[in-house]
Amino acid sequence: MVMTYRGDDGGRRMPPPRPGGRPRDHQRAQMMPLPGRGQSPYDERTRPMGTREDERQYAPPPPPRRDPPRPDEDYPPSRPPRRRRRWSFGRILLTLVLVFVVFLAGIWVYLEFSIKRVDALTDYSGRPVAASGTNWLIVGSDSREGLTAEDEERLATGDVAAAGGGQRTDTIMVAHIPDNSTKPTLLSLPRDSQVKIPGHGTNKINAAFSLGGPTLLAQTVEGATGLHIDHYAEIGFGGFAKIVDAIGGVDMCIDKDMNDTMTGISIKAGCQSLDGRSALGFVRMRHSDATPRSDLDRVANQRKFIGALVSQIASPGTLLNPFHFFPLLGSGPDALTMDSGDHVHNLAGLAIAMRGISSGGVVTTTVPVTNGSAENWDAKKSKQLFDALKNDTEIPDSVIVN
Repeated sequence: MVMTYRGDDGGRRMPPPRPGGRPRDHQRAQMMPLPGRGQSPYDERTRPMGTREDERQYAPPPPPRRDPPRPDEDYPPSRPPRRRRRWSFGRILLTLVLVFVVFLAGIWVYLEFSIKRVDALTDYSGRPVAASGTNWLIVGSDSREGLTAEDEERLATGDVAAAGGGQRTDTIMVAHIPDNSTKPTLLSLPRDSQVKIPGHGTNKINAAFSLGGPTLLAQTVEGATGLHIDHYAEIGFGGFAKIVDAIGGVDMCIDKDMNDTMTGISIKAGCQSLDGRSALGFVRMRHSDATPRSDLDRVANQRKFIGALVSQIASPGTLLNPFHFFPLLGSGPDALTMDSGDHVHNLAGLAIAMRGISSGGVVTTTVPVTNGSAENWDAKKSKQLFDALKNDTEIPDSVIVN
């Protein structure tokens, strides 16, 4: 590299600085490149060693800016965008089914732990052995539990003292569910039937409930019929009326005007919806021109009403209507009492079996009696009836009383 010093010496040539050396200040300020022929003043071989400003001045131009590399040039191909999953009809249906199953399970658990329990069925010496089929003891008591004075007046429940005091039963039934293809049976036991009550001699069958509650009543029924009772269900006045009102009433067709001189309840003839008050009066009524056979007509009306009630509860109009379904769930556990060994699935089996009452799919009858007072049972016909239930055989028409 050739350097020159422009000073007083008239352009005297100066030797180049040592490699890696640093020029003196006066030399650094006066040094200029002298390009040779065909040589650029920016040639690296002729660029003087100077300050950082000089280095930046004589630095080669920066390389041209390149655009970012395309993904397909210098980088591996990127993952394709994730596609959103669409809800197919099958997936939606499966979700709805799961929600429905969880909903039913919740209701099941709620009922299982909400229904009242009582030790109604106990083992004792001489108890009938279990035979074919399943037997339910269904009791409608005159319990006024949970009713205010206004409720009692509205429902015309009557005075407890006038009824003889204590807790009694207006309805005593045995529901038999067979193990074979024979029809289920709903059997009424007239409440004035004279039977032996363990430890209390002979008395009306409904007195057993007053004397010893559900346990003594179950023993009395087992002793009088020879049937082994497997399950127990009880409902009181107030609970019965609340269930009927919860589902918006029960549709019934009444053949004749019914005017009960005892309770003062009147029901006009014709097809109509009975509310809780009218329904309770209908199943209890026996002092009316429309019930000349007294208790025999009353138990027939009870079976008729139970058929209509069960059918309406199990109908889509009740199960799919939240204004009926949820009030029914709220009133049911408070209205019903079951044996401590019973469960909701047992109750569901009873409801399914009794759905055919209105359509003739269930045999409905009363224990054969000797006269209209319904106090004494016909021994021969009663035995035929009970034997048929024990063995799950067809009940002879000659012993069916409606």
